[in-house]
Amino acid sequence: MKISTVSRHLREGTKNVVRNGWMTFASISSIAISLFILGIFVLITLNVNDVATQIEQQVEINVYLEVNTPQDQITALQTQIQAISEVKTIKFVSKEEGLVYLREKLGDSGKALLDGFEGDNNPLNDAFTIEVDDPRNVASVADQISALNVGKDPKPIYKVNYGKGTVEALFKVTKIARWIGIGIVVLLSFTAVFLIANTIKITILARKREISIMKLVGATNSFIRWPFFIEGALLGFIGSAIPTAIILAGYWKLLNLSSLNLNLLMIKLTPFENIAPTMTVLLLGLGIVIGVWGSLISVRKFLRV
Repeated sequence: MKISTVSRHLREGTKNVVRNGWMTFASISSIAISLFILGIFVLITLNVNDVATQIEQQVEINVYLEVNTPQDQITALQTQIQAISEVKTIKFVSKEEGLVYLREKLGDSGKALLDGFEGDNNPLNDAFTIEVDDPRNVASVADQISALNVGKDPKPIYKVNYGKGTVEALFKVTKIARWIGIGIVVLLSFTAVFLIANTIKITILARKREISIMKLVGATNSFIRWPFFIEGALLGFIGSAIPTAIILAGYWKLLNLSSLNLNLLMIKLTPFENIAPTMTVLLLGLGIVIGVWGSLISVRKFLRV
């Protein structure tokens, strides 16, 4: 294709966007509204997935030791636990450290409540805090740790706790939340594609006479298609750039709100730098593809003259 022909197609495609004022506005509005709704749900879904992952990663195993367990037995037990392939990290927490942590967690009320429990009066057990490579392995690792008590006398392990029952329910809830989010996004994607494509078809339909005349005077199919191809791409780009900018600007402000504090729950929203590329590529790409596709499909029916 000659440079002059490409230049002509670009010129015509751009002129058509400006020339067809109300139809252009209708197409861009349709794309912007549809992709804005889709983008909001994509944003929510990405955060739900991220939060679910954060919650799962907070699942850990606490191994409480029997009172007065000898140091050499504690060391041997730690070595055995570290040898389990699924164990990622293991940390020894003495009962003194456990008491300090408990006081900090309870705040001012904890200081009065736990007063007098130092030294020999400390009711807590020494413990190991264990993080596994995959949260779904906690039950398996907990069973392997419990098995280390077998044949030991005295037994070093008092209790292995990972929230049995609660953890399994948590994994089910996070899995369901992920699938619901994906399902909503897929349904909204199909709805957006249908709505936008039909709006663009109406735009092209209003110019069927123009297409028919070009065909009758000898214009080739590709010569007719290219300006509409460019027009559809421009409509898609403009219509998707608007919701992309609004969503990203709104999310940036949301992340920077001083009142938004989820730290107490140890949960953080997905960082802006992780969200921005995904949302930009998804919405702009989808808008341009739908714009081009809607234009070409609509033009094709009028090329049979």
